[in-house]
Formats: sequence, structure tokens, C-alpha cells
Amino acid sequence: MRWLLDNTGQAWALTLEHLYLSIVPTMVGVVVALALGLVFGNKPRARAAITAVASAIFTIPSLALFVVIPSIIGTQILDPLNVVIALSLYSASLLVRTVFDALDAVAPEVLNAAEALGYSRARRRVFVDLPLAVAPLAAGTRVAAVTNVSLVSVGAVIGVGGLGQLFVAGYQRNYPDQILAGIIVILALALVLDRLIAGAARLLTPWLHSGAAPSDSTSRRRPANGREKPVVPAAADPAAREAGK
Repeated sequence: MRWLLDNTGQAWALTLEHLYLSIVPTMVGVVVALALGLVFGNKPRARAAITAVASAIFTIPSLALFVVIPSIIGTQILDPLNVVIALSLYSASLLVRTVFDALDAVAPEVLNAAEALGYSRARRRVFVDLPLAVAPLAAGTRVAAVTNVSLVSVGAVIGVGGLGQLFVAGYQRNYPDQILAGIIVILALALVLDRLIAGAARLLTPWLHSGAAPSDSTSRRRPANGREKPVVPAAADPAAREAGK
């Protein structure tokens, strides 16, 4: 903590770099995964192929991907774009299965009702399926965002890694306080991003958090005069007893 208090300027600059390298790939991954899910979710063969490719990409070690990407796209080894592209691939690979499963979880009666109202398949996917799939999508996005916050630090090995540079410098100088500072800030960033995504999902799905309807046992009849009248059991109602004879 001492290093963090004495070097707030450097820590803040590294934090901003870390945020950029974490948030941009997460957003790109969400967009790519949503596009693949909406277009190929109803096509079993394409869906199976996409899922297999995504699983293969996610198994590639991050450091190896950081090193290989420059030779593929022609960037410099220290270009932050390499980390952004690599983590975008990881995010899309992690989220694409979540998107498929979230869209599949929409109730069939809802889909039938939307089609009965005249929605085309494409329009229904965007305006019905997608809003109802926000909750599981948000859960997957939270995992992807926290994963990216962690993986960005690996980029410090090649010179681009935001707060991960504190790990490398602290190790080289045998200065544990600098390493501890990086751990603390990275944990704080992960927690903040997780809470922000959870809050946004809650705002987008108010129907999941509305109050429960009153139960039948406590319900009351409200006549036109506005006065509440308790529900009278049939056995205690004289008129009901007479009707039952």
C-alpha cells in the first residue's frame, strides 16, 4: 500500500490503460457474440461449427496469442491493439455459447405469441428474444469482463499490460509492495465492472425485480365505492348455504 500512496499518478495512468484494455475487448466480444447468436442461433450446423471454433480459440494461451497476432496483422509487438484483438477473441469465444443458450431459453409460448402478432423471425429475434435474454447475457458479460481484467496483466510480459507492469517491475526489483498495489487495484477494477454490469442489467429488466402480486389468501374485493370487503368463505355465507341445498 505504501507504493500506491506514494505513486498515485503512475498508478492512475496504468489504471486507465488497464480499463481501456479490459472494457473495449469486452464490448467487442459482446457485439460479435450477439451478431453470431442472432444470425446463426437457428442453424444447427453453423451453430455447432461456431461453438467448436470458439472453444478452440479459448484454449490458446493468452501470452502465445499476444505474440502471434503481430505477425498475422502486421502490428508492432508493443502495440496495445494486439492485446485488444486477443482479448476480443477470448470474449467472443466465451460469450457466444451464452448467447445461444440465452436465446434458446425464451419460452416457446412467447415466441408463438410474437409470431401471431405478425413479427417476422428477424424482427422477433431483435425485439422479443433479445430483451428477454438480457439476464443470462449480463451474467456471461460479467464473467467476460472480470476475465479480461485479469488477462490484461499478462500483456505486461510483452510490455503492454496496464497494471500488470507493476507485477513485472515489483518482481524484478524484489519489491512485494508494488506487486500488492497492482493486485489491490485490479481486484477493485474487477469488482466495479462486475457491479456496473449487474446494475445495468437490473435497469434493463425491471420485470424481473418488480414486487410480487398479493396471494389469494390475503386478497380483498374492492367494490365500486372504494371500500374493501373481506372475502367471505362459502361455508360462512348464508346465501351460499341456501344455494347449496
